[in-house]
Amino acid sequence: MDPELELPAEYAKLVDAARDVRQRAYVPYSNYAVGAALLAEDGQIFTGCNVENASYPATICAERVAMTKAVSEGQRRFKAIAVVTATGGMPCGICRQFMNEFAPELMVIVADLERVNDIVSLATLFPASFNAQSLEE
Repeated sequence: MDPELELPAEYAKLVDAARDVRQRAYVPYSNYAVGAALLAEDGQIFTGCNVENASYPATICAERVAMTKAVSEGQRRFKAIAVVTATGGMPCGICRQFMNEFAPELMVIVADLERVNDIVSLATLFPASFNAQSLEE
């Protein structure tokens, strides 16, 4: 981990959980495994990995797996998410939109297999987002 990006203990735990779950990714087409670990406001952690499909649009990203698991368990408020890939890739646009639905102030921790590359708010990653207020007349 980059010494300039020292993490609070709860964030370090998220990165470790995301690295662990990344190993369960089902990625026979892209070979691009992603792990995510989502921290709910009550301290619970929900993990997810990407699951590909031969019909590519049916693929689901790790971030959305973690968030749907959390929502299906009754969670609606989140503090942070760690996303781990081999290269330290950022969440895709669809995941940014999905996370924004529940946690526009979410902290996003992006890491590769050895270090944390960035810690940034979702609001910074996804400015001027489409949200519930966008639907109001």
